[in-house]
Amino acid sequence: MNAGHTRSDVAELPIDPYLSTMLDNLDAAGMLTPFSGGSAQQARDRFKALSMARRVAGYVPEEVSDVSDQSVESPSGPILIRVYTPVEDRGRVVTYAHGGGWVVGDLDTHDPLARRIANSLGARVVSVKYRLAPESPFPAGLVDVSTVLAWASKTYPDRKHIVAGDSAGAALLIGAAMRARDGGPRVDAALLLYPPADPTMSHPSVRESGEGYFLTAGDLRWFLDQLLPEAWMVQAPEIDLLHADLTGFPPSVVATAEFDPLRDEGLAFVERLSSFGVAVEHVPGPTLIHGFAAFTAAVPAAESSLQEVFNAVEKILVDCASRSGLGW
Repeated sequence: MNAGHTRSDVAELPIDPYLSTMLDNLDAAGMLTPFSGGSAQQARDRFKALSMARRVAGYVPEEVSDVSDQSVESPSGPILIRVYTPVEDRGRVVTYAHGGGWVVGDLDTHDPLARRIANSLGARVVSVKYRLAPESPFPAGLVDVSTVLAWASKTYPDRKHIVAGDSAGAALLIGAAMRARDGGPRVDAALLLYPPADPTMSHPSVRESGEGYFLTAGDLRWFLDQLLPEAWMVQAPEIDLLHADLTGFPPSVVATAEFDPLRDEGLAFVERLSSFGVAVEHVPGPTLIHGFAAFTAAVPAAESSLQEVFNAVEKILVDCASRSGLGW
């Protein structure tokens, strides 16, 4: 939250009671400070501490068959990746990018979600440690994710390929899939959790849910300022997703959260996909906030919504298996 604003200032938040209690506890512990209050490294340190704190007492990582840290060579240097093998492998691969406003987050902060995706979809998950802003502004992270997407496709050529990401990671995978359209790797489905799609921050939900619900409007502006130091960057189609050409985009599942400042632009992105004839399933998150996929162990409603996302992706993949030529 922004300095000078506490959860006690927000009257009777109509969010999930488990989430409300969790946020109250984090606030009381002084862990809901704004990301924009210091340097990028300080924000990363705070986010890492928060990521570890929101794992419930007695947390044990979800068991997978294997976890391997590797690297993918690129002109800018090696890109670190973490490859998860599911307990039950169903012949799929996921290229995954973590959230964190393009500035914070890493392989460890999102390790639980990567494990969950692996087992829920029966897929090898290739999680990408892409370069972060402001040290590496747009399009550095996008280039890294695109490089790993191509690597995963080449390494696992016979598997159905899914791109998956949460928040900024979802936006990066949307951009990577767009870049793959013309002669790039085939993408069979997209799993997109609360993606940012409008750099103008002009949708009503930014005002309605921009304070008191974990992710703030001030945080959003600060993240974008770190990512996009030059004016031309805002116009890039991989950033301004609501004006992007989405012709041929893969079948997609897009999840939003009711009390997320990004909610309305996520809904607008669903409409944009549909206008281009893309098969898209929207999974709303009633009573939930941005980042709910990290709270599934303690918040039943978050668990229910995430499972609905996996069910929808599964349906896409079953339909894909019954047809030929799906994907790019």
